[in-house]
Amino acid sequence: MKKLGIVITDGVGFRNFIMSEFILEATNQFDAITIYSGLPISAFHSISKNNIDIKELDVFVEGKATWFFRKWKEVAHLQKHQSFYGMKDNLIVGYPKNNSARALLVKLIYFCTRFVHSDVSILLAEKLQFLSFSKNKIAQSYFRILEEDKPSHVFFTHQRPPFLAPFLYAAQQLKITTSTFIFSWDNLASKGRMLGAFDCFLVWSHLMKAELVHFYPMVKSEKVKVVGTPQFEPYVMSKYKTTAEAFYTKFQLDSRLKTICYSCADVSIGSNDPIAIRAIADGIRNNSITTKVQLLVRTSPAEGDSRFHTIRAEYPEIKWNVPKWVLTRGNHAESWSQRVSSEEDIKDLRSLLEYVDLNVNMCSTMSLDFMLFDKPVINTVFGNPENGLYNDQRFLNYDHYKKVVDSQSVTIAKNETELIDQINQALSHPKERTLQRKTMIDLQISEPLEGTSKRISKTLFYLND
Repeated sequence: MKKLGIVITDGVGFRNFIMSEFILEATNQFDAITIYSGLPISAFHSISKNNIDIKELDVFVEGKATWFFRKWKEVAHLQKHQSFYGMKDNLIVGYPKNNSARALLVKLIYFCTRFVHSDVSILLAEKLQFLSFSKNKIAQSYFRILEEDKPSHVFFTHQRPPFLAPFLYAAQQLKITTSTFIFSWDNLASKGRMLGAFDCFLVWSHLMKAELVHFYPMVKSEKVKVVGTPQFEPYVMSKYKTTAEAFYTKFQLDSRLKTICYSCADVSIGSNDPIAIRAIADGIRNNSITTKVQLLVRTSPAEGDSRFHTIRAEYPEIKWNVPKWVLTRGNHAESWSQRVSSEEDIKDLRSLLEYVDLNVNMCSTMSLDFMLFDKPVINTVFGNPENGLYNDQRFLNYDHYKKVVDSQSVTIAKNETELIDQINQALSHPKERTLQRKTMIDLQISEPLEGTSKRISKTLFYLND
């Protein structure tokens, strides 16, 4: 009997693996499925319970020793690979700016790992991290759950959340095969160490496979499987398709006009969003945007729209799409992770991708979303160390996004004048970069969107053989 355990930690994992066809395809491959959830069970109300058990995991909170060794391995990983701009940038951003007790410990870690950051030392830190929580009552409860369920395979839908390390440790100690999906295209070349050593890895592309083997040389190439990503699979699912008429009606748009969509980052990196939105809105008002257009703004699913109340009052003509993500639990250390997507929002997003004429965003994954529908994309990066704005121009040097910039699949606007000029060019010649967009999609997503969930499920099934 083949039984699959699926670990879903947050709302984005929920969207990728619950809102796609993954659960349906997994039930076709495995005799039974257990979902181990970092979300409340109530979030899974749409799932048929036949052959599927859902268990809400108690939340593990790191003790001081666990935190110390985990931080050590993460910083050491960044130190080892700081020749990559994103790694170095995160190393700089993470350096404490005060002298609290914890900040002093972090500074000590930074100092020591400048000299000691070999793979052997990183693996030693991870071993000490795992030993530090091995007797923790939450970790012990994970042992009992897995001993009782006896899954033949445990699949982690995200490779990084540190609070899942005890669950991985329990699976390892019980000799259960483990695998993980590399969550996002920027995770390997700019983020810290993943939570632990998995038996197998599922990745978006051959590029991501090469990155994984580079950053984790202990991983054998044959243990990395290229499967694509379920993140974009809903775009080829008929249940999420809508008509153009429904799109224009829902967002109160004029079907006779072209539509620009500005998609926001969250507040942590998107503080320049209002500046770009104002620039577009003013360009429409004063006719410096020469085509008759309308502006639709989509806010980040990670937050509400409260920071845009002023701009909404200033520009009542702007239409807004505030993603319908439901907060399933408020009393959580990372409340953003407890927001889950609704079917309505996926339909809304897909309709945006299909029916708008141009996207503007600040170097986000949304660039790929719009490229999948062959829409022109402009990336706004107005901030740098000299002009006093949030320095978003640094993201152009991140390894994953430098490939996008160099490919010329997008254009880069560093000020309002460049933005307006690029909007006029993109609206006049929307197919000018079609070839570059297709090439970028093929680089980042090596498998077709159709059949992604089936491909992942079959891969997991055969990993056990």
